[in-house]
Amino acid sequence: MNMNRRFAPELTSRLQDSLTEHCDHEPTPSRSQEGSFVCRPSFKFPSWEGRRGGFMGSFHGLRAVRTDYELVRTRSTASLILFFRSLSKVRDGVESVLTRFMESFVVRILLLACCWSAVDPSRAQVANQRTPAAAETQAALDSIRSEELLKHIRVLASDEFEGRAPGTHGEELTVNYLIEQCKRLGLKPGNPDGTYIQNVPMVGFTPQPSFSYRVGNQTTEVAFPAECVVWSPWFVPEVDVVDSEMIFVGYGVVAPEYGWDDFKDVDVRGKTIVMLINDPAIPDPNDPGKLDDKMFRGRAMTYYGRWTYKYEIAAAKGAAAAIIVHETGPAGYPYFVLVSSNSRENFDLQSPNKNRDRASVESWITLDQAKKFFAAAGHDFDSLKQSAIRRDFRPVPLASKATFRIKTALREVASRNVAALLEGSDAKLKNELVIYTAHWDHLGKNPKMDGDQIFNGALDNASGTAGLIELAEAFTKLRPAPRRSTLFLFVTAEEKGLLGAKYYATHPLYPLTKTLANLNMDVINPWGRTRDINVIGYGSTTLEDVLQDFARAQGRVVTPDSEPEKGRFYRSDHFEFAKLGVPALYLKAGVEFIGKPAGYGQQKSDEYTTRDYHKPSDEVKPDWDLSGAVEDLRVLFNVGYRVAQGDTYPEWKPGTEFKARREDMLRERQR
Repeated sequence: MNMNRRFAPELTSRLQDSLTEHCDHEPTPSRSQEGSFVCRPSFKFPSWEGRRGGFMGSFHGLRAVRTDYELVRTRSTASLILFFRSLSKVRDGVESVLTRFMESFVVRILLLACCWSAVDPSRAQVANQRTPAAAETQAALDSIRSEELLKHIRVLASDEFEGRAPGTHGEELTVNYLIEQCKRLGLKPGNPDGTYIQNVPMVGFTPQPSFSYRVGNQTTEVAFPAECVVWSPWFVPEVDVVDSEMIFVGYGVVAPEYGWDDFKDVDVRGKTIVMLINDPAIPDPNDPGKLDDKMFRGRAMTYYGRWTYKYEIAAAKGAAAAIIVHETGPAGYPYFVLVSSNSRENFDLQSPNKNRDRASVESWITLDQAKKFFAAAGHDFDSLKQSAIRRDFRPVPLASKATFRIKTALREVASRNVAALLEGSDAKLKNELVIYTAHWDHLGKNPKMDGDQIFNGALDNASGTAGLIELAEAFTKLRPAPRRSTLFLFVTAEEKGLLGAKYYATHPLYPLTKTLANLNMDVINPWGRTRDINVIGYGSTTLEDVLQDFARAQGRVVTPDSEPEKGRFYRSDHFEFAKLGVPALYLKAGVEFIGKPAGYGQQKSDEYTTRDYHKPSDEVKPDWDLSGAVEDLRVLFNVGYRVAQGDTYPEWKPGTEFKARREDMLRERQR
């Protein structure tokens, strides 16, 4: 914003002096009626006599700052400088009269703003932390630019990079590009061994499966991959499961905290269990039109609804094979996504027991195919699904037997995480750190496809990777560096089960007890500026309180995930840190787009999921507007910077499933 060269600096300086002059003492905290903290300073205002003429003559100029004042009184004091700058709209002709008047007038506003701005008690600790001054961070924030983001995305999502699949030439190009960028920025190698690489030992496995089921004397072949995707997680060349009894186990959930057990006392060892995706959809007894918030968090998916849990419970119960019935709504994505991810080479971390502790077969089937074999066994799928939302549900034998024959081509793959470090400036705190993450991998290419064979992954996740490069560059602009260190971690194999993040979390380069937070980027906003910022897993950590401060400074609000039923909290790399107790923050594009009609944001999200998600069409689009992504990245920068500068560790909020793990971890460190 342009400012009058003579008026503005003088006024700003005098305002700072006057703020002290008009307070008898420092503002002190006291309890408001709502239980929040408010500021109650004492006032000593000078006389207003002789100011009337100047005030009336400047009325039109003051109208220009009215909007900024309305924003100021509801924001954190960190954003008040924006109000100061708006005073430049006051006309030059009244400077001599207005300067002293405005000094008094604005001081009143600022002090009243302190009184009127309530602070949530849960944020008191966060607000006490060191807050970056605008001058310290402005150059860093300005360095995050849409044209630079787009430049990196174009490179990473180019056909030359072949879809960035782990263990391919695309990985080589990607890893080299990321290391080149880290060196260009002057970042130190993130691995204490002096390299930018953390090796992630994996096994690549390409299945050639067949699946059939028999009812009586009638055998039905299920087509792969059109009607099913099937693989064996065992690292062996061949697995056969023959005539395994099939049994429907509802949602396959054992959740003691909800008094829920889909298995009851039924022994499923050696059997093929068939499960529904997501959580039991239990209606609210007072409003059958919505889900019961007291059971499995209502509309929001819990980990019990995630496919990874389904296979874990199958292994724990000793099942020979596990089948999940795919439904687009409850799964959060169409069946094509499963085909793209599971019909070609897949990956897992190397395991000493070759994954023999898992069920020997893991699979999905389409909803249509499920209905067919339920009907062939004399059952109605919809009726059994309805019965599965009752607490007294018991497993239902399907009077059918499944046979799986799977040949698997195996290879060892040495994939890589890329890690770069900005060392902290505080000698006592630089061994503590904040970690930013984004996954660099996508789905590679499929030579068996007609037409375009490359899964470029422009949004998923060349965009997040580009965002991480831009954040890293922004941090290098800081003088001095933050007190604590910052690790920029580009992880591999997210698309194959968060494998790179899982490996780092279980083999950390720096202790998790000294890791304050993980801030994750996975698909940034390409459709313009928004009034809101979505938090995936809203209400989980005090990082959100810091986020709210900086969102307000942009005139924005923080909102919960607009689609909690899709279980996104469990679908990206931050989850592997959260599982082990590290407070994590994962943002999604807001849905209220500035200058766009209501519903535009949801429309664009739905279009992306249907048309481009995990398809070759996920490419750079000519209508992209990355201005909203820039704002989101600047907020993420500020959150990480404040945490790195702060006096306290972020925390999980009461009631979150990761809080106890974190507290145990930190207690262990103190022993």
